[in-house]
Amino acid sequence: MRALESIGLKALRAFDPETAHGLALKALNTGLGPRTGPVTSDRLKSRVAGLDLPNPVGLAAGFDKNAECLAALGRTGFGFLEVGAATPLPQDGNPRPRLFRLTEDEAAINRFGFNNQGMEPIATRLENRPAGSIVGLNLGANKTSEDRAADFARVLARCGPFVDFATVNVSSPNTEKLRDLQGKEALAALLGGVMDANATGIPIFLKIAPDLTDTDLEDIASVVGTSGLSAVITTNTTLSRDGLNSPHKGEGGGLSGQPLFEKSTRVLAKLSTLTDVPLIGVGGVGSAQQAYDKIRAGASAVQLYTALVYGGISLANDIADGLDALLARDGFANVADAVGTARKDWL
Repeated sequence: MRALESIGLKALRAFDPETAHGLALKALNTGLGPRTGPVTSDRLKSRVAGLDLPNPVGLAAGFDKNAECLAALGRTGFGFLEVGAATPLPQDGNPRPRLFRLTEDEAAINRFGFNNQGMEPIATRLENRPAGSIVGLNLGANKTSEDRAADFARVLARCGPFVDFATVNVSSPNTEKLRDLQGKEALAALLGGVMDANATGIPIFLKIAPDLTDTDLEDIASVVGTSGLSAVITTNTTLSRDGLNSPHKGEGGGLSGQPLFEKSTRVLAKLSTLTDVPLIGVGGVGSAQQAYDKIRAGASAVQLYTALVYGGISLANDIADGLDALLARDGFANVADAVGTARKDWL
């Protein structure tokens, strides 16, 4: 299977990135890919935000925007999945090309702009999803909406009964002024509306940007502490272009992948000193060591996406297996015991 996956990855690079991504989803749905199910062990089993995870390695939002591969993804090594972002109405997003491989940097830049089929077909797929996987939905807002804060609540009210958690995504750089909703007053008001729409009482997460000042993080921590949020996903893509080598480095949009690892991990460590709410570390996770570093910096779980472009879907198995070995090497009986043990190294 690994040899076939390697051949497949090379073949996909002959296509533009967005076409290749669509082909990868189709390949998964035809049965290509791992069928082992989530990797697990006593060391890896985690309880995060009230969710019992077989392992703390999750798939980040954006890979399966429209919840079309839930059965296939449930057979991979991931401990939990996040689909979306979903908006109330269907949305084409920004003009193509809008996704760029930065191969030299093991990174990507995207400016999708919340392209998705809208909450109705996504809700139908989520309602009929196979049992057994922990699945969350990333909530988004329509670009043309007159009340973007209300959009998050609308999507949650429609789709919330069919998922295990939902994420308020106010940190995408590709929808104009969306990040303004991370401000203290705007964020508090938005989250109040989302909580009112949470009829089933599922855990609600918040996804934040890496391009925040210490004051911004303090404001967010203050809101998190009073809002009823269950976790913070730290972080989304960055607008920074420091240290890149790819000819695509000047493209507009959010940067993800290896160049984001250090920046996002420092934000994670800082936020972990400001709140007791569980944190999910995202940004540049491409190996078991990097997942372990995020956890020791303060993350209770991690997510990845861009690394799959370079390592394939089997990377989830590799990272979970490798994380188990690292925990055993360092004498941790469970991943929860490792959370934050090297926080000071990132502050």
